Amino acid sequence: MTSVFTDARNRLQELGHSSGVPTRIIESLSRPKATLCVSLPVLMDDGSTQYFEAFRCQYSSLLGPCKGGIRYHSNVTQNEVQALALWMTIKCAVVDLPYGGAKGGVSIDPKTLSRMELERLSRAYMRAMADFVGPDKDIPAPDVYTNARIMGWMRDEFEVITREKRPAVITGKPVNMGGSLGREEATGRGAFLVTEFLRSKAGRAPTDIRVAIQGFGNAGYNIAKLLFDEGYKIIAISDSKGAICDEAGLDVDAVKQFKDTHRTFDSDYCESSVCESDSYKSISHEELLALDVDLLVPAALENAITINNVNEIKAKWITEVANGPISAAADEILFKKGTVIIPDVLANSGGVIVSYFEWVQNKAGYPWTLEEVRSRLHDKLKTSFDEMWQYQHQSENASLRSAAYAKAFSKYEKVINMRGTKEYFSNAET
Repeated sequence: MTSVFTDARNRLQELGHSSGVPTRIIESLSRPKATLCVSLPVLMDDGSTQYFEAFRCQYSSLLGPCKGGIRYHSNVTQNEVQALALWMTIKCAVVDLPYGGAKGGVSIDPKTLSRMELERLSRAYMRAMADFVGPDKDIPAPDVYTNARIMGWMRDEFEVITREKRPAVITGKPVNMGGSLGREEATGRGAFLVTEFLRSKAGRAPTDIRVAIQGFGNAGYNIAKLLFDEGYKIIAISDSKGAICDEAGLDVDAVKQFKDTHRTFDSDYCESSVCESDSYKSISHEELLALDVDLLVPAALENAITINNVNEIKAKWITEVANGPISAAADEILFKKGTVIIPDVLANSGGVIVSYFEWVQNKAGYPWTLEEVRSRLHDKLKTSFDEMWQYQHQSENASLRSAAYAKAFSKYEKVINMRGTKEYFSNAET
């Protein structure tokens, strides 16, 4: 079975060659700059010490400091982290941020930890990475199963180590610790906005669009809520434990309320599942992906759609809220079938865009209003979407993904050329 990093790199190389970018540009983006692998000793509540494998990949810093989230998940591996860092490298270039790509993670099921164990783990991660990250070097953020509180612990630990106040070392923090208004909703709001841009191009009404959403975490909930409020018909939602479906349409607010009321006192994570509600029909994850809907939103983990289930996909549009939810082979089949896919490198970029806004606010020492954050997020995504759309419609047999990657390749090519090339130094290029 091809690893997720190999799959991501193969896709990058294929899209690079098809876009006509010089081989040297593809090669420069085909390997990570550095990956740090560590073992974190964590004192558990029973007095024992357990060790957890942790990673941080700095994929590229050609465009600026590295940027990328930290996830806590039992499936975290070096391969996965490097793939995520590659996608972040492309993503930052697609939306014109002065960042390179990075990603981090710890191989752990955080739901098994107490609050104090979770804090010790988070501080241990920052202690291990303190020489590797920094406000002008590598700026982490939340990802799967991490949140603002965990980022706050990490900021605090970094400042204990460096003996300086450095709020810009990490983004996605609590607002009262230097976080930005609008950051928590940013990934879901960004995905909603680009979906709206696509709907507008197609000339369809929200009430005519049936939606299935795989994943009901922070990003999945926020796009579900915004689509629901806009009038889209959400007929299915899933989380890590199962899925629910109602052809008449789900009430997203009611589903969220049910899930939140089952949050246990001892955990920052919801212990219940949407599928435990008696109000709706329970279905499997695979059944949700195969529903006959207009819009499918994979908002969980990578490789939700692969060669094994791609022929079951009936959705006309897909908004990739998760990172890498469609394998390269499945992506090609869907494109040939005419499925319109808003790629992850644009669809979920709202999080890193507002993280950039937070970093800028920290650097300036001047916070923005929620209206300013939302307005600037809209404008940046609209510009990037329109550029991607125009490229796709000017190019023969191009997908929105290939258009997005072409923009990223062009940006990297200009920077690499300015640093000097073989042609320039041999006087073959003026």
